[in-house]
Amino acid sequence: MSHAEDKGSRRDFLYVATASTGAVALGAAVWPLVDQMNASADVQALASKEVDISNIEVGTQLTVKWLGKPVFFRHRTDEEIEASRNTPLEDLKDPTSQNNTKWESDASDVNRALDEDGKWLVMIGVCTHLGCIPLGGASGDFGGWFCPCHGSHYDTAGRIRKGPAPLNLLVPDAAFLSDTVIKLG
Repeated sequence: MSHAEDKGSRRDFLYVATASTGAVALGAAVWPLVDQMNASADVQALASKEVDISNIEVGTQLTVKWLGKPVFFRHRTDEEIEASRNTPLEDLKDPTSQNNTKWESDASDVNRALDEDGKWLVMIGVCTHLGCIPLGGASGDFGGWFCPCHGSHYDTAGRIRKGPAPLNLLVPDAAFLSDTVIKLG
């Protein structure tokens, strides 16, 4: 082996070793920055919530806090379901369902209720006008929810019918785990 060949192989080795060391150092420096973007344990624990609905009587609702917002669990009466299902879609201010699992759907009651029978309605209880919390329990002009701060009226499916709110109450991602437990998130 000549002296020139020996120098070339040493130089190549030094280039490869330096580049490898630099790549490892860069990875070690970047990893903490990337890892800190992951959700913390307390945030992950709040990402989903199981709610027992066994004690909610027909015609009443339960409000729970989830991700810092109130969520309404309404056990609707047959009259509320009928009123909501008989409302023509042309009468609605917001024609979209605002349902996290059915974004492209219309605002019909079937697309907003949690079950096929329409007995259960789960919505984020924040007025879409300025973030107030509407009052429930058949208040307002349409038998649903009423926001007293600025006068928004929602019907029995949480759809905006009158007032300054531009959108229907949002429907979160929710599903039945059993007959008596609903999971949010």
